[in-house]
Amino acid sequence: MHYDFTAIPDSEIPPAAELLFQHVVTTYVSEANKTASMWRAVPDGLLDFRPHPKTNTIRMILAHQLLSERRFFAQFVGTEEPDVEELLPADENPTAQAYIDKYVWLVKRRLPQLAAATSSWWLESRPFFGGLARERTWIFWRRVLHTCHHRTQVQAWLRMAGHEPVPAIYGPSGDVKWDEADPTYSLEAARRGG
Repeated sequence: MHYDFTAIPDSEIPPAAELLFQHVVTTYVSEANKTASMWRAVPDGLLDFRPHPKTNTIRMILAHQLLSERRFFAQFVGTEEPDVEELLPADENPTAQAYIDKYVWLVKRRLPQLAAATSSWWLESRPFFGGLARERTWIFWRRVLHTCHHRTQVQAWLRMAGHEPVPAIYGPSGDVKWDEADPTYSLEAARRGG
């Protein structure tokens, strides 16, 4: 898959201390790049768009992502995180790019910590919401999925706002396609590979 924008190139992905966990570091960068690409598609004029009064605006989703990801990593994963006062863009009405800059900055700060982690670190039981205890790796993947959820909200809000093109995430979107793309919409396609 080829994306028009890459916030963190492969050359900046640190090697994991244990090869078994390289996929964690690489996937975190890949998901962060998809999130930054989606945010990059948001025109500043749509940051305060919400499709319904009970939903968050796009701006609120971006701010929530920055704040909640910091909380997840600091409180549950146990990484060293910046002070909360450093998380949000300083301007009164920040641009989408200002949110992207903060997001990429935070991801890049976490990468060396994730890369240095050992099996015992990843498998350590940590406190989670509701008095639960979960392995650090479980908590990490829960955060990645939570980020995917918010990224998809932004994608859906862009579509509902009538914005085009809506970027691709894992495969083609209704607006972005490429020759190698092979979406599985048929029984024939589903049979491929066995």
